[in-house]
Amino acid sequence: MFHRLSRVSIALAISASLAACSHHADDQAAAPAFVDDHGTLRVPDGSPLRKELVIAPVDMREAAHAMQFPATVEADPAHTANVVAPLTGRITELKVGLGDHVEHNQLLAVIDSGDMAQAHADVVKAADALALAKKTLDRAHGVQQAGGNAVKDLEAAQSGYNQAQAELTRAQTREQSLNTAGQAGSARGIRITSPVSGYVTTLTGSQGTYVNDTTTPLMTIADLSSVWITANVPEADVGHIAKGEAVDAVLSAYPDQVFHGKVSFVSQVLQSDTRRDMVRAVFPNADGRLKPNMYANASIAVPQPAQVIVPESALLMNNDSTTVFVEVSPWTFQRRTVELSYDETAGARVLKGLKAGDRVVVKGGVLLND
Repeated sequence: MFHRLSRVSIALAISASLAACSHHADDQAAAPAFVDDHGTLRVPDGSPLRKELVIAPVDMREAAHAMQFPATVEADPAHTANVVAPLTGRITELKVGLGDHVEHNQLLAVIDSGDMAQAHADVVKAADALALAKKTLDRAHGVQQAGGNAVKDLEAAQSGYNQAQAELTRAQTREQSLNTAGQAGSARGIRITSPVSGYVTTLTGSQGTYVNDTTTPLMTIADLSSVWITANVPEADVGHIAKGEAVDAVLSAYPDQVFHGKVSFVSQVLQSDTRRDMVRAVFPNADGRLKPNMYANASIAVPQPAQVIVPESALLMNNDSTTVFVEVSPWTFQRRTVELSYDETAGARVLKGLKAGDRVVVKGGVLLND
């Protein structure tokens, strides 16, 4: 009898255990990832999505809009000097090359000039003529004092002396002007020195060539301790830019570095063919890394009124629309289409579809995007 009751008890226990397991399995089957009720998605208790989804409220922010334009590095003309030859002649020595750094008053070139030789010869000739005129005048004074010379002879000697003195002054002034423009190295040589410290950015002459145009620069020296970055801004955007605004630039040569400058000039004349306006910004360049003619991408931050900003991780594509999942009640979501203006580093600016305080899925929304 005892053994029979034991077998019954064991059978009842096994039956109860199987019933409990069956009930637990039913509970597991009753907890799907989410339930779609005509577009309203509910994440039930026990759903694994409750550990995957991150929900956060969106807020209003005053995020500046960064307008970007292609740009070019240029030397500042205010810190640039054109070096010209004061006289025609042959370049006998060229001391620098393109790209070289030079100091103020450093020797750049020597020019053998016939004009310089002629100017020096004119001084020598005028000095000899003055010495002769002085002797003639002294002799005329002596003869007159001895009573053997007419007054008109003395006056003629004085006039000749005055003319010779004026001619010497003219010749000396001419030679001095040439020496000032260059530096006389000899009776024929003109030493060309640098008027500023900087880099040789253009070079048109070469050793042995003849300079016959004194208006064409032999070379250009640019102080590149600060440079321009110039952009052509579309007409629709130029109204947002003013002198003194901050500019960031990324150069093709240094894609991982941002350089900082300020707008120094906004042209008052629009280019009629391109409908663009020239904007220049000054950038410090103490290390010389910014070189003329380098390409850059200039970015100017334009203040904007406060708008709803949503993290880009919350954005999901649905057909051709950009959407987010909005929490309408705890763990219950609806898909909402949003209209964006442009992406920002801190998120996306929302024009339509959300208001401040709306709670959206900012992580894991792709798991609902089925």
